[in-house]
Amino acid sequence: MRKSIALALLLAGGAATAQPLGPAETNVQIALDRIARIDPQLHSVIAVDPTAADQARAVDSGTLRGALAGQPVLLKDNIEAAGPLPTTAGSLALANNVTNRDAPLVARLRSAGAIILGKTNLSEWANIRSSHSISGWSAVGGQTHNPWALDRNTCGSSSGSGAAVAAGIVRYAIGTETDGSVTCPAAINGIVGLKPTVGLVSRTHIVPISHSQDTAGPMTQTVREAAELLTVIAGGDPADSATTQADAHKRDYATGLDADSLKGKRIGVMRFASGFGTDAAFETALAVLRERGATLVEIKKIDNFDDDVVGKNETDVLMSELKADMGTYLKGSPAPIAVRSLADLIAFNKEHEQQEMALFGQDQFEKAQKTKGLDDPAYKKARATSFKAAANAIDGLLKQYRVVALVGPTMPPAWMTDAVNGDQISGGGAGSLAAVAGYPHLTVPMGLVKGMPVGLSFMGAKWSEGLLLSLGYAYEQARGPFPTPQFYRSIEQDDPRVAPYLEPAPN
Repeated sequence: MRKSIALALLLAGGAATAQPLGPAETNVQIALDRIARIDPQLHSVIAVDPTAADQARAVDSGTLRGALAGQPVLLKDNIEAAGPLPTTAGSLALANNVTNRDAPLVARLRSAGAIILGKTNLSEWANIRSSHSISGWSAVGGQTHNPWALDRNTCGSSSGSGAAVAAGIVRYAIGTETDGSVTCPAAINGIVGLKPTVGLVSRTHIVPISHSQDTAGPMTQTVREAAELLTVIAGGDPADSATTQADAHKRDYATGLDADSLKGKRIGVMRFASGFGTDAAFETALAVLRERGATLVEIKKIDNFDDDVVGKNETDVLMSELKADMGTYLKGSPAPIAVRSLADLIAFNKEHEQQEMALFGQDQFEKAQKTKGLDDPAYKKARATSFKAAANAIDGLLKQYRVVALVGPTMPPAWMTDAVNGDQISGGGAGSLAAVAGYPHLTVPMGLVKGMPVGLSFMGAKWSEGLLLSLGYAYEQARGPFPTPQFYRSIEQDDPRVAPYLEPAPN
């Protein structure tokens, strides 16, 4: 169902009742109102769930209770949710992918009383189709815009989740990451994002790229909300073999938050992954960490490490796993879709070239199609090499410098969206190490660079989400309130003005 139609039905349903709305239904109506007034300029939401009001009334009636009772949550549109909405991954090829099943993480959200408000836009196919893509663009949802400056990019691939939370449409959203797809849009939109340890959160019924690196994660306005969301969605799933240790490691992450947790902690400063315009903001953040009692240890380089070894082998791994994992997902969809393999997707894009490939092609899809499968010795070697290098780099730094976590700037500030030249990213932090190793990575807003937000990354050992969230929470509390987006048309204007139909996001 198209967003405008679903929205009209929901608003009409709300207007038709003469009874006062309960808290949950009020939350839904506030979110829908912001979608109606703000999202036409952002394109952060692909569709709203026409059952949202009914979900809210069930919570208000007391039928559903839980840690997130009455809170609207948006899902990236590669995550399945029962109901009439398709799960498209942003592609017209999956326009009919109505599976009528909840991903396990969605079932956990519902059990906690959360309301599935709808689906967010994303970089189509989670940004894996082309090496010349435009982050935040999909054929289904169009181009997502950054609420801090509408001509700036949102990063990807969880573009809509990042923009929607930053714009105050919701406080809680779910993104997914293979490499940077939660942490980059979180940092660039000025919100909190957590990529968990691979295997802490089920990937079942999520459109895949890589079983080695894929994970879903929280995207929220505060660290506490990220901890609350992770507490709900973490846990084992018999259908996802990566989660066999999840229940042994999950905990109540919110109750573990400690504003004094930085005191006495040794934290490594990743100078080797710093720069790209973030130096002033980073130094201010480091000063806050020191003031809160952390001992900062300078790390200038990773000994005996070649970044190209990780990067090249990671690419080979993703190509092989994309072909295999995507084929498995497409074959298993119960929906009446016409594509059942990566080859089918390539053919579909060629047949619908004007709608799907007017801006960029599908060279990555074509490269993946040429791979030889998961039994290929070259693939196995690439996976073993990239994983070992990335995991050893993180574990080695933690041990060598006797630190509990690593910090650095997450990404540069947002670049201008450029449909001609594609993404123009001027640098990046060390997030790929955590992605390839499958280790956790938290980003927390740390400052503005010429009016655009940048994030502070906290990375650590496998299963260290509790520690990272607590350290990030302590930093966030000491940092103080963070500015909210002003919806400028462009930060380059002499007199940037808030568009008349928009207003700053609520704190």
